[in-house]
Amino acid sequence: MKYNTGQQKVSNYHYTLQLFWRDLYGNGGITVYSQQRFGHVKPSWTNAEHIFPMAWVVKSLRCKDRKHCRRHSKRFKLIEADLHNIYPARKDLNMARGSYTFGEVDIKEEERVWLDYDFEVDHKRKLVEPPHVSKGEVARAIFYIVDAYDLNLFRKQAKLLRDWNKIDPPSKEELRRNNVIEKVQQSRNYFIDHPEAVDDIWQAVLFD
Repeated sequence: MKYNTGQQKVSNYHYTLQLFWRDLYGNGGITVYSQQRFGHVKPSWTNAEHIFPMAWVVKSLRCKDRKHCRRHSKRFKLIEADLHNIYPARKDLNMARGSYTFGEVDIKEEERVWLDYDFEVDHKRKLVEPPHVSKGEVARAIFYIVDAYDLNLFRKQAKLLRDWNKIDPPSKEELRRNNVIEKVQQSRNYFIDHPEAVDDIWQAVLFD
């Protein structure tokens, strides 16, 4: 069953970034991985993070690289510009995450690069674990993308994100984002409005 249709309004990522900082975070907000508040002026230490990495999309669509996808795939451009997948993040945490998979980092293996934030990195297994309060929104952003644009997830990742969706329900900030994004690009993330619907689709997005 398909719950999200994606967005068809914006296909220019650079324009999306203008909408992101002006319309979605024009009055400030909270960073996704460090839970830091910022005001109406964009801090120099922040940037825009794709929760479902564009490297995964490039691989899924079998492009040579991101530039090749932009030139030859309308679908890629719509995914890249979809605000439901973009969150403000600290530049250093964004860089540390890269395109690592989300996971539960073993306390014996974890590398706490930033002691002030509950953001854990395991470079050996290429995993990152966000703070507990961000796990649900990370899960719902990823399930939105795979549902809306017919992408896939590895079985282990999908199962973990399904659990995260359950333990961390949508916050007021997620609902605010969903409402603003609907106005800007005329699409909602159904899983924020109905997180229980993730249980209906999570097995359909799997591959081994």
